[in-house]
Amino acid sequence: MSAAAHGHTPAAWTGVTIAFIGFTVSGVAMIIPNVLLVVVGLVIVVAAGVVGKAMSMAGMGKQPSPHFAPAAAPAAEERTPVSAA
Repeated sequence: MSAAAHGHTPAAWTGVTIAFIGFTVSGVAMIIPNVLLVVVGLVIVVAAGVVGKAMSMAGMGKQPSPHFAPAAAPAAEERTPVSAA
């Protein structure tokens, strides 16, 4: 799995960092009974997904591997009947 560079991109690191901050805010807000701050933390977590996906779509995510060619559709071959002669 490490050869695939799973998650080693700026988009992944940014998304995880923002989500970590959101979970931390929500966790602290649960200790201090503050419902509004819990909701703010959860909004930050959702924003982390949006930011990570936007960065990935902008080219900062995992790039296609140059080692594998895309799977091509098999060419349609013309079939000829076989004679029994």
